[in-house]
Amino acid sequence: MLNAFQRDGVVVVRGLFDQQQIALLESGIEQNLSNPSHRAKVASRPDDPGRFFEDFCNWQNIDAYERFIRHSDIGDFATALLQSQQCRLYHDHLLVKEPGTHQPTPWHQDQPYYNIEGRQNVSMWIPVDPVDRETTLEFVAGSHLGPWLMPRTFMDNQAKWFAPGSLQELPDIDAQRDELNILGWALEPGDAVCFHMLTLHSSPGVGGSKRRRAFSVRLLGDDITHAPRRWATSPDFPGLNNEIASGAPMDHALFPLLAGSLKSPA
Repeated sequence: MLNAFQRDGVVVVRGLFDQQQIALLESGIEQNLSNPSHRAKVASRPDDPGRFFEDFCNWQNIDAYERFIRHSDIGDFATALLQSQQCRLYHDHLLVKEPGTHQPTPWHQDQPYYNIEGRQNVSMWIPVDPVDRETTLEFVAGSHLGPWLMPRTFMDNQAKWFAPGSLQELPDIDAQRDELNILGWALEPGDAVCFHMLTLHSSPGVGGSKRRRAFSVRLLGDDITHAPRRWATSPDFPGLNNEIASGAPMDHALFPLLAGSLKSPA
């Protein structure tokens, strides 16, 4: 597993969470959907027959999220996968595609949208609904070893972050599918997909009878440092530039240490 993560930038972990943990997470998701935060957004178009809902950074406000993050094996597992002495929570991210949602999530890397630098990072994408192969996340294996690519808005393809020309543009992945090693898996509740924040990934919409609720936990290892930006990152952390210096570790109450020890995953 460790070799696959280092080589491909993504691994699937079957049964990482038990039924009780998934039920706890599902209760938090439903609470979040009923009471969105100020960061919440609908990431699908008004004429989309479904709805793509996102929300961020709610672990301090939703008890079920905090209990899931702190009392599951997330910290231990991530610390081992990253070969780190410790790991921190970076943020949580809820992604819900309701039945009939057409809106795809286009190919992108996550890290260019963030305010961090460093290689020891992982996102855990955790579904609470079954996900078939046709609607799952897909990844370009090994793309985490390549350059940062220009982040753009998902709805209108605008470069709002880095200056034009400062990063390479994203290639047409779908036109090169036969030439690339594209990975994706059907998933059951309790499974997790763990991927590097530079691994290119995307996902399609969902069918007319399917619901896809997923919770992402972003985690940071030893070498991650603060990289203040002149723009609002996604998610944004207002005022953080005044509290953590550029190049300093993410040692802040917003990013708590999770339990972990240096060991090799199976």
